[in-house]
Order: sequence, then C-alpha cells, then structure tokens
Amino acid sequence: MKIGLLGRILIAIALGIALGHIFTLPWVRIFATFNSIFGQFLGFIIPLIILGLVTPAIADIGKGAGKLLLITVGIAYADTVVAAILSYATGSTFFPSLIGNGSQTLETVEKSAEILPYFTINIPATIDVMSALVLSFIVGLGIAYGGHTVLRGATNEMKAIIVGVIERVIIPLLPVYIFGIFLNMTFSGDVMRMMTVFAKIIVVIFALHIFVLLYQYLIAGAIVRKNPFRLLANMFPAYLTALGTSSSAATIPVALKQTRKNGVFRRCCRLCYPPLRHGSPLWFGHEDNRLRLYHRPT
Repeated sequence: MKIGLLGRILIAIALGIALGHIFTLPWVRIFATFNSIFGQFLGFIIPLIILGLVTPAIADIGKGAGKLLLITVGIAYADTVVAAILSYATGSTFFPSLIGNGSQTLETVEKSAEILPYFTINIPATIDVMSALVLSFIVGLGIAYGGHTVLRGATNEMKAIIVGVIERVIIPLLPVYIFGIFLNMTFSGDVMRMMTVFAKIIVVIFALHIFVLLYQYLIAGAIVRKNPFRLLANMFPAYLTALGTSSSAATIPVALKQTRKNGVFRRCCRLCYPPLRHGSPLWFGHEDNRLRLYHRPT
C-alpha cells in the first residue's frame, strides 16, 4: 500500500507518542543517535539546496531577474514584519504579563534531562545559509545578465544532484526523523508537560497560524486564479513537518516537493529567506522559513 508523505508524517507522530511510553532508554537512544546524525546532515545540505535551486531559478528568469528578485524579497520581508507585528499585538493583548517586564505568571517548565545519542558525527556546513543565499543571488544574476553558458550548465547539473538528494534521501528519511523527535519528547515527558502548561498559548498560536496562512493563500490564489484552499492543502505536509520537527531545515525540502503539486508555475523563482526572530512568546518553537513563488509562466 502506497502511503503519501502526509500519511507517513502522521503515522510517525502517532507512533512516536505511542511508543514513547513503551520503549526503554536504549531503544530511544538509537533514534536519538539517528536524529543527531540526520540533523547534522540537514544543516550541511540546506545551504547547498539554496545554491543548487535558487541559483538556476534566478538564471532561468533572464534579464528581468533583478527586478523580480527585488519584488520577491520586498514581499517576503514585508510579510515577515506583518507577522511579527501581529504576533506582538496578540501577545500584548492576551498575555501582557509575558511581554514587557519579563515576569511570568505561568508555571515554569523544568527542562527534562537530555537523552544523549550513542555517538555523534559533526558535519559542519561549508557555507552558512545567508552567505549561500547572497551567493545564489550574485551568481544567478551574473548568469542571467552575462549569458555564461558554462556556468549555467554547471548550476543546472548541481540542481539535478540536489533534487536527487531531496527525493531519494531526505524525504524518505524525514518520517523517521519526526518519529525520533516525538519519541524523545514523549519518553522524557515533554509533550504532556508543554501541552498542560502552555495550553492557552498553543491555542492562540494555532489560531494565528490559520489566520496568516489563510490571508496569504487567499491573496496568492486570487493572483494566480487557483483555489487557495487546494493550494494550502497541498502545502499541509510542509506545515506539519515544521510543527513536528521544530526545524526550518527539515521543512525546506518538503516545501520544495509540495510546491510542485500546486501546478501553478512551470518556471519558478524559489526564494528561501531567513526568519525575523520574534521576541514574543507566541513565536513558539519552529523557525518559519518560507518558500515564495512569483514568476508566472508566459
């Protein structure tokens, strides 16, 4: 029976919570070891994903790439600022004691003892994310305006390699990674503790998520003349991955894969941008790296 990515993620979450009450520490440490290695690999591969996918995307746009890039970056960061203001305003309204004076009225959650892996492998990234993004812009614009055919072919070949890594390595192993996260959290008792203490905050967070996603996709759906709810449904595995892993690095490959299912663009400019960190307690858990598509087919 073939199970889609969303189904595998849901199964991984359910199994992680269920088996977290059954597995002993040695079994949990096995998956903690896998998560440690896979997390290192994700940190290594994300800058390469940006270089391999953003660079040829910008180059393929042609001489209009500069203007399109500025518009894309402007929209992306404007949306981030709007989300930050909305988050702070909501926190100030519903949880004023948590903002401003630094005092907390909620019960303090003690951090559980960390479950250590059997061994670790350090895989440092060859370049950080922002450097990879800037380098992609420079090289992509250089190819678009300079007509460097050799470099264009090299970036397209790198794109093929990166896509293969995403489809054959990261996507198949991602449910195991999510399983390990929830197994660890359940075994250490963090799931119920966090849900109990921060229940009200979590409810508000989900409401904010739904509101932001709806207005974004309603606007996008109107522009491309597609059903926004169908577009949003296709991206649900990416959202669930972000929520389950608390990792923007793990989410980017899923977002790239799910984007293709929306079928809005033949040629796409994929722009991954770093998050604006929020001081509000409502910015809960994961970094919200996003994927934007703005180049309509001619």
